[in-house]
Amino acid sequence: MKYTFIILAASSIWLGAFLCLMSADTMTPAETTGVSNPEESRQVDEVVDFKNDLIPMFTKLGCNAAQCHGSAVGRGGFKLSLFGGTPVDDYDEIVRRLGGRRVNVTDPESSLVFMKPAGYVEHGGGAIFVDNDDSAQMLLSWIDQGAPYVEHRKLSRVEVPPARFVAAAAGEELQLSAVAHYDDGSTRDVTDLTQFVADDDSSVSIQLATAKVLRPGRHIVIARYSSEVIPIELVVPFANTGDTLSSEPRVNFVDEHVLRSLAELRLPVSPPADDSTFMRRITLDLTGCLPEPASSDETDAANREAIIDELLASDEFVDFYALKLARLLRIRSKGDKNTIATTPQAARAFHSWLVEQLRNETGYDQMAREIITASGDTTEYGPAAFYLAVGDAHLQTEFTTEAFMGSRMKCANCHNHPLDKWTQDDFHGLAAIFSRLTRDQVIRINPLGRNFHPITGEAALMKIPGDDFLPEDTVDGRQAFADWLTARDNPYFAKAIVNRLWQSLMGRGLVEPVDDFRATNPATHPELLNQLADDFVEHGYDIRRTLKIIAMSSTYARSSRPVSGNEQDDRFYSHMLQKPMEPEVLADAISNVLGVDGVYGTEPAGTRAVELPDSAIPSAALDVLGRCDRGNSCEGAPSPTGPLAQKLHLFNGELLNGRISADGGRLDQMIDSGKSPMEIAGEFYRAALNRSPNGDEVAFLSTLFDEDIAADQQREALEDFVWSIVTCREFVTNH
Repeated sequence: MKYTFIILAASSIWLGAFLCLMSADTMTPAETTGVSNPEESRQVDEVVDFKNDLIPMFTKLGCNAAQCHGSAVGRGGFKLSLFGGTPVDDYDEIVRRLGGRRVNVTDPESSLVFMKPAGYVEHGGGAIFVDNDDSAQMLLSWIDQGAPYVEHRKLSRVEVPPARFVAAAAGEELQLSAVAHYDDGSTRDVTDLTQFVADDDSSVSIQLATAKVLRPGRHIVIARYSSEVIPIELVVPFANTGDTLSSEPRVNFVDEHVLRSLAELRLPVSPPADDSTFMRRITLDLTGCLPEPASSDETDAANREAIIDELLASDEFVDFYALKLARLLRIRSKGDKNTIATTPQAARAFHSWLVEQLRNETGYDQMAREIITASGDTTEYGPAAFYLAVGDAHLQTEFTTEAFMGSRMKCANCHNHPLDKWTQDDFHGLAAIFSRLTRDQVIRINPLGRNFHPITGEAALMKIPGDDFLPEDTVDGRQAFADWLTARDNPYFAKAIVNRLWQSLMGRGLVEPVDDFRATNPATHPELLNQLADDFVEHGYDIRRTLKIIAMSSTYARSSRPVSGNEQDDRFYSHMLQKPMEPEVLADAISNVLGVDGVYGTEPAGTRAVELPDSAIPSAALDVLGRCDRGNSCEGAPSPTGPLAQKLHLFNGELLNGRISADGGRLDQMIDSGKSPMEIAGEFYRAALNRSPNGDEVAFLSTLFDEDIAADQQREALEDFVWSIVTCREFVTNH
């Protein structure tokens, strides 16, 4: 029903009543922008700014959070956009919905939008302000002014000085602040309207605008004002005094950045790893193989560069990093509700293509470009199978941005990303590009493909994330997306892959999780990440070069044994992190040490697990060791202790039982050769751990074996010994 009023007076009360009762289809926010009564002499800045004042207030009070009215369905019949992402919709919800009963401009204090949070009417969130506080008074003033939709100026950016704070010790407090910069050149202190939230509230407590750091380390506080989210970094040293680390070796820029951070945190560094440990570490990290048992425990440290170059040039490197890329790109011949049923031929074609690119040292940018723009028969042209990994354009958008940008854009499917810059237009604009593809054995353009925007209900326009919409007559937008993605100045592409390469060698990413790049999840060493990415771009997106830079650093060469003072460090690289062996690598290592090949479906005898072109190839051993089936992302952090199934299988499963004493295996051959039990033990130490047993271990083994009795008569004890070697922590981790 529409109501018509004849306005006989220009008083603000009558005009306010008119605004409240007009039907929604006769008024737009643009028509209400400005002072509610033009005859009043009130200055424009005296009118409450709905977008820049009220929306931030709702955010600070938690009204539009996901747990409250900002949830997908709202709360109590009242729905706001998440963190005020769409203020126009929020204005409609507050002023026009519920018959206009949420605001009463003739009696502001009787407005539901005030009475509920003030506690006068039952409210699921309880009382969140009192009558005379600033939030309540601003809300009442806005209603008294006629509840207009006003945006005096557009927000350009927000500063949160200081953006980085180094405390002297735990317990120190920091007064937080926020300054808004607008498009007209003006600035304003918006601290009172800014929400400050600690990323980890057990490390930082926040009371109003005061942060108190509770323990040593690096902590993040997120400031949220309007559409802006800004990280504040708080650093607390681990000790009151510390070495400047000026005497520590610096091989390249990796060491410069890491040691600078360690000195600031007053973290001591562990000594370099011994040569045999380094050799095992680098061989596993670059090839997924155990090193050949050395005739001596000595490996000349001066030859490390030559060793690294040799490993990077090996076929084993190609196979291992093809596996890593195959996981990233989810290559498998299996379908489910989220994927297309990829054929084994398509999976093999894609995997073979990756192997060829790595062998030819193709730049990663060229690889990505060819994958993104691929069309054709997936059984013949491997990169086209990229579009069979997921089942629709929305999932393709999520998958592509995670893989190539390290960004979780999926939140922007339903609403603007609450912790990042991505909007629904970004998500659905990229999905519109991918909606133009068929998803079958042959990938080709479908000019009729559409992706419908959930807000407008109309076909979304193709759009580059964070950039421009493409011309409406664009048929295949993938070329434009590939151009933007692989451009030298793209802020995501190079960083995403070098961060993954860093994680591969160092055990965790500089940004962690590696697929969650955003301003509110900053890198532990941002300048190092930037320099690695810049070097990667300057040298032709060369994966081998970046791996070599990291591997040559003193940071990579440190022992994994903590020293006093750095025991708690799990992200600043004062010592090397111990990395659980990847399932395929562990399976191959067990086969290598036992001298008995694994069996993988119908693959030829002697095939290594890291060579398998398809995660759907049957292997009970790999499944129980926890291999990723690639139906979703494989980048979840592995458990430091390994999955329970793996533990049980190593204790008493077919992966080891029967193989330890198998005819023709390493133990069987050594016993047949007439070696003594102690000689056999030494050989297994060198094969599995790349070292000889130390003094304590020799003493223990001497009690386990009787050197006066032939090895074949002590087979059971030897089998127990071999089992202990291939299940010990030193073997199943890369340290």
